[in-house]
Order: sequence, then structure tokens, then C-alpha cells
Amino acid sequence: MKQYTIAIVGATGAVGVEVLRTLERRNFPVAGLRLLASARSAGKTLTFRGEEVPVQELNEAAFEGVDYAIFSAGATRSRQFAPAAIKAGAVVIDNSSAFRMDPAVPLIVPEVNPGDILGHKGIIANPNCSAAILSVPLWPLHKAATIERIIVSTYQSASGAGAQAMAELESQVRQYAAGQPITREVFPHQIAFNLFSHNTKVAENGYNEEENKVREELRKMFHTPEMPICATCIRVPVFRAHSESVVIETARPLDPAEAREILSKAPGVKLVDDAAANHFPMPLEASGDLDVHVGRIRKDLSHPRGLALFISGDQLLKGAAWNAVQIAECLSKA
Repeated sequence: MKQYTIAIVGATGAVGVEVLRTLERRNFPVAGLRLLASARSAGKTLTFRGEEVPVQELNEAAFEGVDYAIFSAGATRSRQFAPAAIKAGAVVIDNSSAFRMDPAVPLIVPEVNPGDILGHKGIIANPNCSAAILSVPLWPLHKAATIERIIVSTYQSASGAGAQAMAELESQVRQYAAGQPITREVFPHQIAFNLFSHNTKVAENGYNEEENKVREELRKMFHTPEMPICATCIRVPVFRAHSESVVIETARPLDPAEAREILSKAPGVKLVDDAAANHFPMPLEASGDLDVHVGRIRKDLSHPRGLALFISGDQLLKGAAWNAVQIAECLSKA
């Protein structure tokens, strides 16, 4: 089996750490590993397969001999250093928003559009976490009955804003329990025991950046540039894993029993739909799972071709690290 040299840009961040764990979890054929981060993280070590691997400072010379460079350090770093990685011969798998809507860059969820990988020109983009998680269970339903409209409300965990946001949620819970004043630095509002509209800028169309990403990125992956999609994205006081309440309208009626049958066989999906026990997808159970949990499947009684469902998926895994490693797996088998 061929072995690969992998670079992880942003290796010490929440997603970078999960990329490292996922490479190990999947037993990816790693011959060499470059852990790249800012100068302040250089010299730290992370464990991979029982060995301590030093973190190196990110610079343009760091990509020599790298096969796949997985970027998880934000759009600015991706735009700055991706050209150097490509020039060195690496394929860039980028977790940021830098290249997602570039027509020349494939936006990939392997369960949805793996064939688009072959059109890459050195960069493959990972979708926004909410769009990635949403796409996995909707794609098999779209293939079966053609989705004509999507209405989705997201319940997004602190992990979507990184390790510091998760720490802020924990800190605020402790402060609340101790009767202390609530302090905040990462989020614009208190996150503990609260929820608020996603903390991204609201555009002229009235939707914030996260909501616009969900719409445009899903359209790109599904190759449906005009699909009507209405998204409402909300931050909730959950440490890890995003949830989504979804209503779809299809070209032909899709019975809940048929939908369950389709989803029970769909790749990357775990059916969690036990009405008798009132047991449906929960972020607590989706955390750490590579699959997207889907359930609460029922007819939309307000529309003759409507179907409602509820989804939970690990933002750090299927929404980021696992999807990136999965793309690398597809490349290694191409």
C-alpha cells in the first residue's frame, strides 16, 4: 500500500487535533507527518500512533515532499499558504471558506459528489460544517424523490467557533453555578443557558453569513443552482455536534416509511428514529461519531409533498476533520 506524507495546517486547533485523531482512527497510510501552526505553537508536541510529533512553524517551505495538505487555520492562512503547498506538489484539502465558492474548486462531501474530486486543480474545499452535515441525509432523499425546496433551522454547538468557544461555555456554566458574574470574550452574547442568532454578519439579503453559506454551498454540491433554500442558523449552549430541523418538499410524495428505508441504507447515515421510546438524534450521542444521525421522520402535514426530519452530526468530524480525511481517502484510491 502506498504511504503518504500529510501536512496539517492549524494542527493545534480544535479541528487540527481531530484531523490527527481521525488519521489514526482510520489507519490512514501515513509515511510522514508535518504538524504546522503559528510561531507561538512551534515546539509543542502532539501524539500520533503513540509517538510525540513536534509542531513546526507554518511557512512556505514547510510543504516540500507533502502529498496532502489539510488546512484548518482559517481563510486568511489558506489564501496565504495554499499556493506554496500546490507549488510543492501537494493537494490542498481546505477546511476554510476561502475557496468554497470558487467555480474552479470542487466542494466535496464524499457521500454526495465524489465524482467532482477528479476535477480539482490542486485545491479541494470542505463545505461549511452545517452544509456538510445537512447534505449527507438529504442527498439520498434527493436522488429518490428530487427535493424542490428546503427549510432548515440549525442548532449549532460551541465547537463550531473553536476550542476557545467551548472553553467559554464551560467557564460560563461554572460561573453561573457559583453565582458569579458571567464573563464573555469569544461570543457576543452569553452562551450558557442561552441561544442567539449565529454570530456572523447579516448581509443585505437579511441572512447572516452562515445562512448564506448553507444555501449556496448545498446548491453547489447538489448541482442545483436555483434550489429554494431557507436557512436560520442559531448558536446553542451545546459543547459539540450541530443539530438541524429540516423540512423538504419533493417532486413526488415521499412516505416516511420509504424515507426511513432509504436512509437506513445510505452511506454516512445512522438512523435514530424510535418513536415508541421517544429516542431521536441528539448531539450528545452524535458527538464522536463519524456518521450523521437522522430521525424524527414524519410527514409535513402542511404540504402534500412535505417531509420533516431532525439531524445531529459532529461538527468537528463530519463537519470538518473526518470529511477532510475522507477526501484524502478518496484521492488515495483514485
